[in-house]
Amino acid sequence: MKSLWKLKYSEIKKGLNSGEFTPTEVAKSLIERIETFDSKVQAFLALEKDSILKAAEESTQRRKSGKALSEFDGIPIGIKDNICIKDTITSCASKILENYKSPFSATVVERLLAKGFVLFPRANMDEFAMGSSTENSAYQVTKNPFDISRIPGGSSGGSAAAVAASMVPVALGSDTGGSIRQPASLCGIFGLKPTYGTVSRYGLVAYASSLDQIGPLSNDIQGVIDIHSIISGKDSKDATSRNLSHFEPNQLPALDISKLRIGVMKLGPEIEPDVASAYQSTLKELEAKGAKLIELDFSKLSYSIPIYYIIATAECSSNLSRFDGIRFGVRKDPTGKLEDLFVASRSEGFGKEVKRRILLGTFSLSAGYYDAYYGRAQKARALIRKEYEGFFTKVDLILQPTSPTTAFKVGEKTGDPIQMYKADILTTSVNLAGVPALSLPIGKDSKGLPIGLQVTASELGEAKIFALAKELSSWDQTKVELPEKIG
Repeated sequence: MKSLWKLKYSEIKKGLNSGEFTPTEVAKSLIERIETFDSKVQAFLALEKDSILKAAEESTQRRKSGKALSEFDGIPIGIKDNICIKDTITSCASKILENYKSPFSATVVERLLAKGFVLFPRANMDEFAMGSSTENSAYQVTKNPFDISRIPGGSSGGSAAAVAASMVPVALGSDTGGSIRQPASLCGIFGLKPTYGTVSRYGLVAYASSLDQIGPLSNDIQGVIDIHSIISGKDSKDATSRNLSHFEPNQLPALDISKLRIGVMKLGPEIEPDVASAYQSTLKELEAKGAKLIELDFSKLSYSIPIYYIIATAECSSNLSRFDGIRFGVRKDPTGKLEDLFVASRSEGFGKEVKRRILLGTFSLSAGYYDAYYGRAQKARALIRKEYEGFFTKVDLILQPTSPTTAFKVGEKTGDPIQMYKADILTTSVNLAGVPALSLPIGKDSKGLPIGLQVTASELGEAKIFALAKELSSWDQTKVELPEKIG
């Protein structure tokens, strides 16, 4: 039973339901895996061993007595450190919240617990989800399990690395501009950014409220489908939640590739040759099976990065104003004066990247600059949304590389924020438009590093994405085996 950590999500689900093994045995196997390799990967900020084993044993007893909460009872799931769990530290990988214990659980957590999932908190992340490499955590730098000299992507790098290192079969992350899809791509796993408003944000510590969305990462496509079906649906606690029932995983459309219209992009020099080759190989195979490839004009989407960073930083400036040293987390009071308390608490509590984005956002919202920056960015965002609406009158799905490169070296881009921001060049427009997109593995580069494919659909088009992803993931040439030994 020691090798249970090797199993895919679907295999764990099947084994638990058949009684082949117990939730306790699965949890112990994964804990052993974490204790063996997480000192190298650093996917988790903490290992809540006692609470994990307690929850697993409770699930085991429910199954033995025939009272399982659902077919998912006992399945382990990693939780990113910006998703609240009651009575558990939720630090957002920031010093300013290092001792903050949430008094409530996020809606997505409550829905998972109601099905009997065993939570594995707290997956490392870029501080307050601001980053593309998980190098901005206040506590540790997460490494890519395929090569620990490289980054796993971000900001959900801890969740992605934990799945890729076989420490959990599935995990939750959050995606503001690509923070689920980009690390999923760089770590050779599956990751979904759902349609905005289909998954509750209640209990997700906000970075940019109009862009943030919780989604699943998994070592197989079925894990993404199942988790999305559980966490989606209307939530009265979230004003941006759509009035929809949860996604039905058993109602995927029949896929006829010969009738599929696929939107594709003309590749530029920013796309690495190995990434371009894997992308074009996948397109050729789809075309050989009868799919119609339609080249789309993505020139307007090239403005997504500046639009995104103006809007996101403006919203983060507003959202993070609540962390003032009084209501939450760290309090530094050097002089007894209110203004000094604010300055000292925020100066010591926030990291460099968070401060940079707060300053950028405050500037774009300030008197005399609001119309020139934030106002214009919102108008441009509306054009991005219209561009996608136009695309989906011509095609059923859009296929692009998820990331222009494979995983880069730790420290390679930390000295140049602009180069780091460009890592999201293919993902940010999806968040601006509010449409769903999934990254899935389609092979490796010459260094053995995973390459991801981004599949995008129109609003509420998750079922189309899943149908194609199931087909693509069944191809031998797209399979990416996760590493057994790390480092």
